[in-house]
Amino acid sequence: MIKQVDYKLLPVLAAKSETQWKRFLQKNKKKLEGMDLKVHSLHDTISERTDCLTCANCCRSLGPQITDKDVERMAKMLRLKTSDLIDRYLKIDEDGDLVFQSTPCPFLGDDNYCAIYEFRPKACREYPHTDRKRFYQIYNLSIKNASTCPIVYEVLEEIIKL
Repeated sequence: MIKQVDYKLLPVLAAKSETQWKRFLQKNKKKLEGMDLKVHSLHDTISERTDCLTCANCCRSLGPQITDKDVERMAKMLRLKTSDLIDRYLKIDEDGDLVFQSTPCPFLGDDNYCAIYEFRPKACREYPHTDRKRFYQIYNLSIKNASTCPIVYEVLEEIIKL
């Protein structure tokens, strides 16, 4: 089994690779636009060998955008009024988005399991976004996410080899 990249090292590793990843985008934007199948294949391969429960760095350090549907779903699961859920767990950030009041996520357990996993926000369900259609549109976001997520880091490292 291939060893998973240690999430604690990601900020340093990603910083070292950032220039190379950006250079790849500048030189290969058209090529990247047609690479979704390859990127998705990389995502699948790397995700299969990555144990998110040993990391959970996204839950510890990122603040996902929360939609109205997310609020409704989480409130129903927690048997709270939506207004109570908002008051207890959420806030409006500097961009005007609804996010959790604090990091780590209030629903992250000591065992790295999510207490609301089946009802987690859409942004959490879709993270790390490396399987998204038109991946090239979020390539720069992926560069940022590479300092948080081993999957993103490894996908970007493999993309530049293609």
